[in-house]
Amino acid sequence: MTTLPREILQNSRSVVSVHNVPPAVPVGMDYTLAYALRQLAAATTGYPRYLLAPEVAVLLDAVADLRQRMLFDLIWNTGARINEALAVTPEDIVLDAARPFVVLHTLKQRQQPRPGRPRKNQPVKRAVPLLDETFTVRLRDHLATFTRHRTKPVWGITDDTARNWMNIALDECQQRGIRFSIPGITPKTLRHSFAMHLAMHGALPATLQAYMGHRDFKSTQHYLRVFALDVGIGRNRGIQFTFPPDPAMLSMLTP
Repeated sequence: MTTLPREILQNSRSVVSVHNVPPAVPVGMDYTLAYALRQLAAATTGYPRYLLAPEVAVLLDAVADLRQRMLFDLIWNTGARINEALAVTPEDIVLDAARPFVVLHTLKQRQQPRPGRPRKNQPVKRAVPLLDETFTVRLRDHLATFTRHRTKPVWGITDDTARNWMNIALDECQQRGIRFSIPGITPKTLRHSFAMHLAMHGALPATLQAYMGHRDFKSTQHYLRVFALDVGIGRNRGIQFTFPPDPAMLSMLTP
């Protein structure tokens, strides 16, 4: 059985070098260091459990059903909470803007609303840009194929069903001989992974807070604290979320 990641898996031993990274794999991210940092965080109380982008690619590749795959792709590309993702309608997805985006809705419980803040039980909205062009194209095709009503949720399912879908994907990974090195993977793991993917690419704390929909900055610090363990994983480069589903690439990450 393959444990992901055991080494930064690659087609050759030097895949981390600029010259040997497959064309679809972003250059400039040291996944060996990123994995080491993640393992430090996983061994420390109070840090988020997240997957690295190559691991997410392998996980998503195990989702055969297109509707299921697109739901998890949406969470990975937007950091949506599961209830936010399931509430998304075609009307919330704006793909023809200069910067495509998705509007996410959350029902926040506010005991003492401040001026300018939504009152208790009033939906809170935030717009999250879609930074990956490949995903945006696939999302457009998905909407054209599977949706008919602009105001009805794209996925008319419960959060328990979504979690069951994730378990099916994990079972498929196991059937393929793939085992991930963090336990308890759920749709929320993709939300954590989105946040850490942005943070590792140098997203400003205020930007990360806005994208994640955190009312309290302390929630954002939950992710930023990981970098107190190390620095310099990846900076000053374009962000993408589409990675080739190549289990071999992940073997470069050695526990």
